Amino acid sequence: MADIADIATEIQERHLEVAMANRPRWTGVDMAAADCEECGNEIPAARREAAPWATTCIECQSIRERRAALHR
Repeated sequence: MADIADIATEIQERHLEVAMANRPRWTGVDMAAADCEECGNEIPAARREAAPWATTCIECQSIRERRAALHR
Protein backbone atom coordinates (compact mmCIF):
# COMPACT_ATOMS: atom_id res chain seq x y z
CA MET A 1 0.00 0.00 0.00
CA ALA A 2 1.34 3.41 -0.95
CA ASP A 3 2.00 5.93 1.76
CA ILE A 4 1.59 9.70 1.50
CA ALA A 5 5.16 10.21 0.27
CA ASP A 6 4.66 7.70 -2.55
CA ILE A 7 1.41 9.35 -3.60
CA ALA A 8 3.03 12.80 -3.51
CA THR A 9 5.92 11.55 -5.64
CA GLU A 10 3.53 10.10 -8.20
CA ILE A 11 1.59 13.38 -8.40
CA GLN A 12 4.81 15.36 -8.78
CA GLU A 13 6.00 13.03 -11.55
CA ARG A 14 2.69 13.45 -13.40
CA HIS A 15 2.94 17.24 -13.16
CA LEU A 16 6.51 17.13 -14.47
CA GLU A 17 5.47 14.90 -17.38
CA VAL A 18 2.69 17.32 -18.32
CA ALA A 19 5.03 20.30 -18.05
CA MET A 20 7.64 18.60 -20.21
CA ALA A 21 5.04 17.60 -22.79
CA ASN A 22 3.76 21.18 -22.97
CA ARG A 23 7.15 22.89 -22.98
CA PRO A 24 8.01 25.09 -25.93
CA ARG A 25 9.93 23.42 -28.71
CA TRP A 26 12.94 25.45 -29.85
CA THR A 27 13.89 23.22 -32.75
CA GLY A 28 15.74 25.39 -35.22
CA VAL A 29 14.85 28.55 -33.31
CA ASP A 30 17.24 30.74 -31.38
CA MET A 31 16.51 30.14 -27.70
CA ALA A 32 17.31 33.81 -26.99
CA ALA A 33 13.96 34.67 -28.55
CA ALA A 34 12.01 32.83 -25.84
CA ASP A 35 9.61 35.29 -24.27
CA CYS A 36 7.65 35.07 -21.03
CA GLU A 37 4.08 34.00 -21.74
CA GLU A 38 2.81 36.35 -19.02
CA CYS A 39 4.62 39.67 -19.53
CA GLY A 40 6.21 39.16 -22.96
CA ASN A 41 9.71 40.05 -21.77
CA GLU A 42 12.63 37.86 -22.77
CA ILE A 43 13.32 35.00 -20.36
CA PRO A 44 16.94 35.43 -19.18
CA ALA A 45 19.44 32.94 -20.63
CA ALA A 46 20.45 31.76 -17.14
CA ARG A 47 16.84 30.83 -16.38
CA ARG A 48 16.42 29.01 -19.70
CA GLU A 49 19.61 27.05 -19.04
CA ALA A 50 18.62 26.18 -15.47
CA ALA A 51 14.98 25.41 -16.32
CA PRO A 52 14.61 24.80 -20.08
CA TRP A 53 10.91 24.01 -19.62
CA ALA A 54 10.21 27.45 -18.14
CA THR A 55 7.64 29.51 -20.02
CA THR A 56 7.73 32.51 -17.68
CA CYS A 57 10.39 34.84 -16.32
CA ILE A 58 11.34 34.55 -12.65
CA GLU A 59 9.16 37.49 -11.61
CA CYS A 60 6.02 36.16 -13.30
CA GLN A 61 6.65 32.65 -11.99
CA SER A 62 6.94 34.06 -8.46
CA ILE A 63 3.58 35.79 -8.89
CA ARG A 64 2.00 32.55 -10.15
CA GLU A 65 3.34 30.62 -7.17
CA ARG A 66 2.07 33.23 -4.68
CA ARG A 67 -1.39 33.14 -6.30
CA ALA A 68 -1.44 29.35 -6.20
CA ALA A 69 -0.48 29.39 -2.51
CA LEU A 70 -3.37 31.74 -1.75
CA HIS A 71 -5.85 29.39 -3.44
CA ARG A 72 -4.84 26.32 -1.48
